[in-house]
This record gives sequence, C-alpha cells and structure tokens, in this order.
Amino acid sequence: MRSYMIQDIRPQDMDTFTAHLKETGYKSPMDGIFWIPLPESLQGKAQQEHNSQCGPYYLALEVGQDWLRLELLVRSEQRLRCDCIMYADPGQREAMIEFLDDLIKNRDIAV
Repeated sequence: MRSYMIQDIRPQDMDTFTAHLKETGYKSPMDGIFWIPLPESLQGKAQQEHNSQCGPYYLALEVGQDWLRLELLVRSEQRLRCDCIMYADPGQREAMIEFLDDLIKNRDIAV
C-alpha cells in the first residue's frame, strides 16, 4: 500500500487532532480510521464518469497513538472494486498531502 506517514507526534496533540477529525465529520464506521473526501475538482476521468454509481470518493486516514498514515488509494464509498478505485495520481497525491499537512499545521501540532 502506498501511503504518507507522519510519526513521533505527541500523544496530547494526537488527541486534539483526532477530536478535530471527529468534529469535522471525517469519521468512518471503523475506529481509528477517518475518511478524507476527494474533492470533485481533483477526480480523474474514470472517477468523474463513475461518480453517480461509485462516489463519493475518499482517502483513508489511519491514526495511532503517536502517528498517522494517509493511504494514497482513492476509494469509493459505494463499491469495493471498480476501475475508478485506484492509487492517487500525482495531482491528487500532492493536493491531499498538502490538505493533511495544512490540517496538522492549523491545529498547531508539532511534527
């Protein structure tokens, strides 16, 4: 699995960050996993074509006690397998990593 991982985050900062993720509605049905939506403006051709059947799309963010990992697989909320489910392209990857970095920076978390 391709992913972007940040380690050695202070546990109290992780608590603050996790609470923020829950408050902003990124929660998924699984504990410790959050769904970060992929904006429509970043969707690739296959995702745009399948949006009505497979969308919305998201990237999974897993949080631990002192780390977090953004999986760089664009997933569908509706299906497990489809041609539109694929690794993030370079533009998607850059935008979503920047989004995560901004989330961390805006919460004053030292990394």
